[in-house]
Amino acid sequence: MEPRILELRREIDRINRELLTLLSERARIASEIGRIQTERGLGHYDPAREEEMLAYLTAENPGPFPDGTVKKLFKEIFKATLALEEQEDKQKFLFSRETRPEDTRVRVREAVFGAGPLLIAGPCAIESEEQMQATAEFLASRGVKVLRGGAYKPRTSPYAFQGLGVEGLKLGRAAADRYGMAFVTEVMDTRDVGVVSEYADILQVGARNMQNFALLREVGASGKPVLLKRGLSATVEEWFYAAEYVLSQGNDQVILVERGIRTYEKWTRNTLDLSGAVLAKQLTHLPVVVDVTHAAGRIDLLAPLARAALAAGVDAVHVEVHPNPKVAMSDNNQQMDFAQFDAFLDAVRDLLEPVRTRRG
Repeated sequence: MEPRILELRREIDRINRELLTLLSERARIASEIGRIQTERGLGHYDPAREEEMLAYLTAENPGPFPDGTVKKLFKEIFKATLALEEQEDKQKFLFSRETRPEDTRVRVREAVFGAGPLLIAGPCAIESEEQMQATAEFLASRGVKVLRGGAYKPRTSPYAFQGLGVEGLKLGRAAADRYGMAFVTEVMDTRDVGVVSEYADILQVGARNMQNFALLREVGASGKPVLLKRGLSATVEEWFYAAEYVLSQGNDQVILVERGIRTYEKWTRNTLDLSGAVLAKQLTHLPVVVDVTHAAGRIDLLAPLARAALAAGVDAVHVEVHPNPKVAMSDNNQQMDFAQFDAFLDAVRDLLEPVRTRRG
């Protein structure tokens, strides 16, 4: 090798090391700026600041690179620095397994989310005392520990049945108490968090409210366990960020629910994103539930989807059960009657060992 070439290459190596040292120092300073911005609730990306830096860099460009090349090089540096700041922020998120490596368990009366597979079951809507008492008695006899039922119903049409409100809360609470079950119901409005908290053991935030940030903060501040459903078109990241709103209020009792996302498919109500549920188990420390009823919207798919979810390691499966779905006031076609639930239970029994299933 030509001695002069070797000498010049050694010079380039020296400059590369200096550049690396300077880039690392730049990243350290930028990360400190990012930390302060995060603490103050400020965004990290400042386009005006970026334009200012590019302007003075090109003004002081000594060559031989043209200004366009200098801009391109530094834009890559800016992008890499921003990505580093975002990664550091993610490592501090309360939902992250990097922040809390051990699994979170959420105890609600006799049910413990995260300590073995559970079932959440009950009607779509609370309609009457007879309906709730019959459903709770039946489900409790099958070992189900968590009773669901909607007192406030988010309906696509404003003229559809909207739920019984406070009266529904009372009926759900009474049925759960009589049969030793936990009661979960949806809260739709920040103004209702107080009254729903009086009756429910778990506050559900529905898919349509997943990014209702005021509501997320309010249920977080309630101190009650929160069942957070993934939005119809939400990414996994957006779902996790929604959980962060609840966690940021000092409430670590958050349960994530994958309930299917909206795709172009028409033969099912939604499309179950089982990969999203598995990611939630891997990337967060929170318990994860799969709602097969809302994912499929059809009874014949509930058991296969539940088996897949339980085999993937989720903490609970959510289904809707009604004494007589034909006369239900909402979602008639996706609710199981008692005989259908028994068949469903038989189909998944081997994956529900901790659940004490028994026939009356």
